[in-house]
Amino acid sequence: MIDNELYYDDVKYVANLELPWEKTKDSTVMITGASGLIGSALIDSIMYRNLHNEMNCTIFAIGRNVEKAKQRFFGYWDNDCFNFIVHDINLPLDDILPNKIDYIIHLASNTHPVAYATDPIGTVTANIIGTNNLLEYAVKHKTRRFMFASSNEIYGENRGDVEFFDEHYCGYIDSNTLRAGYPESKRCGEALCQAYLKQKELDVVIPRLTRSYGPTMLMSDTKAISQFIKKGIDGENIVLKSEGTQYYSYTYVMDAVAGLITVLLKGDSGNAYNIADESGDIMLKDIASIIATYADRKVVFELPDEVEKAGYSTATKARLDGNEIRKLGWKPRYDFKEGIIRTMNILRQIQ
Repeated sequence: MIDNELYYDDVKYVANLELPWEKTKDSTVMITGASGLIGSALIDSIMYRNLHNEMNCTIFAIGRNVEKAKQRFFGYWDNDCFNFIVHDINLPLDDILPNKIDYIIHLASNTHPVAYATDPIGTVTANIIGTNNLLEYAVKHKTRRFMFASSNEIYGENRGDVEFFDEHYCGYIDSNTLRAGYPESKRCGEALCQAYLKQKELDVVIPRLTRSYGPTMLMSDTKAISQFIKKGIDGENIVLKSEGTQYYSYTYVMDAVAGLITVLLKGDSGNAYNIADESGDIMLKDIASIIATYADRKVVFELPDEVEKAGYSTATKARLDGNEIRKLGWKPRYDFKEGIIRTMNILRQIQ
C-alpha cells in the first residue's frame, strides 16, 4: 500500500498539514485497531513524519493478528519507532508496554454489518470492556490524552426534526435489538470517557467518525459502500440490496485520519467532534450509480439474506454537522466522488 504513488501522496498530504505536530515529538502513542481501515492509515501518516521530520514518535500498535500486521507494515516493521503488540483489548493490559504512554488512540471495534450480526458480544465488549481497560491503563500510566473514536451511529434514527446531527443531538435507538449493540456500546464508551474525565481527571477527546471508506479498507468489510467498491474494481455489477434512499455522511479515509489528528492535537478536553462535511453527504443509490458508471457496469437489485439484514442500520437519514471541527481548521481534501474514484484507482493498481 505505502508503495502506491497515489496513496503515498495522501499520506504525505496528511503528514504535512499545518498542525501542532510538536506535541508528538519524542512521545509514545498506543493505537488499537492498528490494522484496520483508519488505524493503518493513521500509522502510515505518523511514520511518515518519523522518517521525514525526525519526530521520534514511538508507536505501539495493538492488534490480534501478527501475520497480517507484518504484511501491512513491512516497510517499518524493524523501525525503532514501530512496535506491534498482539493483544485482545477485552483483556487487561497488565503493563504489556514498557514505556509511559503519552497518547492512547482507541480505534478497535467491529464496524460492519456481518460482524454486528455474527459477533454481537465482541461488538459490545470492545466498546465497553475494552475501552474501560484502556482508560484504566491511561490513568495508571499518566497518559496525556485519551482519544476514543466514536461513530455517527450514536445519534440513532433521525426523528425528522433536524437536517444535520450536531454533537448534542440524540435520536431514537431501539435498544432491545441485536443491531443496537454497536451504537449503544459506542454511547456507553463515550460515557465512560466522561466518567474518567470527571472522576480521574483524565484528558479525553471524542471524534465521531462518519461512514468511512478508502483503499485501506479490509476485504472482509461488509458495509454497503465497501461491497460496491469491491464489485467495481472486480468489474462486476453493483448489487444494491435496498431502494438506496438512505442519506448518510461519508468521509475518505485520509480525510478521516486528518480529522482524528486535528482532534487529538487541537480539540478541547471532554468535547466530541463530528468529522464530517456536506461534500461527503450522498444517498446510497447515488453511490452505487457513481461506482457503476466509473466501472462501466450496471446497478442490480438483490434481497439481503437474514444475516446481512440483521446487521443493517435502520437509520434512513444521518447527515452530520461538521461545524465544530471546522473551527479547529479541518476540512476534507476530497468530495465524495473524488474520494471514491481515488479509492478505486489505488485498489486497481495494487491488485
